[in-house]
Amino acid sequence: MTQEKIIENWVKEYTNDLFNWAYHKTSDYQSAEDLVQETFLVAAEKIESFRNESQPRTWLFGILKNKIAEYFRLKVKHPIIHVEKEESFELFFDNNGKWNKHSRPDEWNINEEQLFDNEGFNHIFEQCMKKLPAQWFSCISMKYLEERDPKLVCQELDLSTTNYWQIIHRAKLQLRECLEQHWFHT
Repeated sequence: MTQEKIIENWVKEYTNDLFNWAYHKTSDYQSAEDLVQETFLVAAEKIESFRNESQPRTWLFGILKNKIAEYFRLKVKHPIIHVEKEESFELFFDNNGKWNKHSRPDEWNINEEQLFDNEGFNHIFEQCMKKLPAQWFSCISMKYLEERDPKLVCQELDLSTTNYWQIIHRAKLQLRECLEQHWFHT
């Protein structure tokens, strides 16, 4: 079988799985499509290095994983920040660093594990994630969705440990605020 035919078969067989994984990681339809396309381009360029020591699916997912990491690195280096004034971090605390009364988190009193089984919650969660600044989105995605080690995330995103944990903290606060506004208090 020619290399061209092999790639063609892989595209037919693995595109959906690769796209679903890329979309799960990026929460962006267009980016997921682009990442899958780039994965197949790399596979086509490097097909001679594929030695059938692993399954094609495993090899393609390895390429996609690297493409996703590259995607997040680029987002951090060239951020596009979309933070609306009313959702700005500074509105959570007063000048002394204490919670503002209107921003103090409420108790959710709900089983978090059941939340992610709820399609409506997942939609709201995805929208809240998209409102995070690019660097915050990358840190949260890599830590919690990809379950990456914080040291590796700092290395990949070129962040100090202190900056990383500050971003994680601020992103969680903003996500909580967004979820409280759009899910828990609706």
